Amino acid sequence: MDALEKKALEDKVIDAIKECYDPEIPVNIWELGLIYEVNVGDDPVVNIKMTLTAPGCPAARSLPIEVHERVAQIPGVSDVQVEVVWDPPWTPEMMSQEAKLELGFM
Repeated sequence: MDALEKKALEDKVIDAIKECYDPEIPVNIWELGLIYEVNVGDDPVVNIKMTLTAPGCPAARSLPIEVHERVAQIPGVSDVQVEVVWDPPWTPEMMSQEAKLELGFM
């Protein structure tokens, strides 16, 4: 898989992630800044590092599964690995400008 193919697949992965919403906040998890890393490998396995707004988040079980399921449906993806990490801890500063505007943080 060349660099252009990886970039195109990464864009599709990000689009799929943008369809996932935190159930308590009406903004997708990409704009919330909950996705720390998306790596598309040569095979093409997609590795995603994400976090949640808080360790006790009610979506702690469902959100990583939803991310996995949406990305796994993308044609050309051979496997998906989703890792939930807590470092660095999520803060509202990690949200995109769009999310901050929508939630009244600006």
